[in-house]
Amino acid sequence: MVELKTEKSIDAMHAAGQVAARALTAAREAARVGVTLLELDEVAREVLRDAGATSPFLGYRPSFAPTPFPAVICASVNDAIVHGIPTDYRLRDGDLLSVDCGAELDGWASDSAISFVVGSPRPADLRLIETAERALAASIAAAVVGNRIGDIAHAVGRACRTAGYGIPQGFGGHGVGRRMHEDPEVPNEGRPGRGLPLRAGMVLAIEPMLIASGKDGYHEAPDGWTLRTDDGSRAAHVEHTVAITESGPRILTAR
Repeated sequence: MVELKTEKSIDAMHAAGQVAARALTAAREAARVGVTLLELDEVAREVLRDAGATSPFLGYRPSFAPTPFPAVICASVNDAIVHGIPTDYRLRDGDLLSVDCGAELDGWASDSAISFVVGSPRPADLRLIETAERALAASIAAAVVGNRIGDIAHAVGRACRTAGYGIPQGFGGHGVGRRMHEDPEVPNEGRPGRGLPLRAGMVLAIEPMLIASGKDGYHEAPDGWTLRTDDGSRAAHVEHTVAITESGPRILTAR
């Protein structure tokens, strides 16, 4: 069931979204060669604490997970697509890092992600990230009253496929509200004009995930959480929480 949010509720979700945005900004600023993923997680925890917010990630355990998630960020390096668990891994020059973070504030949730290169970037990685961001921008532009979920999905898929990148099937965006994951599902590939009609008051997490090789294969790592590309190629993941309003899409996690 899809819950339509009031203007007041969307304002409250914007406040939660800004906490997540600040946590991601702080993590990115702290991500230097030699810094551990656990240290980045602590940076994000401090931002949440200072805001009086909590993490929807910490302790989260969906049906597929063998254990509750132990951190407030997902930190996915190089061939990790999403759901990477922060460890004592020390960042290296040229690592492609995707950081996903959410915040819960006054009973409302938000969810957002960024991808960037630590240190000296490879041109191929920059192109991958730029395409992911372009796919996100195109899909947000499609998140308007009168369109359908398929229009958002098609915008993501077209940007990714046209550039020659793969898309991990079965993973995509979702509704957001009182909980981090709500209805509806928002696929990263689909047919325009199909699916659930978009209405004012819907709030969606839209999150393109791209695989550099152009292949779609991925597998679950032994930790039961991290998804990695089958061929070892690099991946990028970006995400915003977006409210659909009568005046157009409103990005609640804008940085």
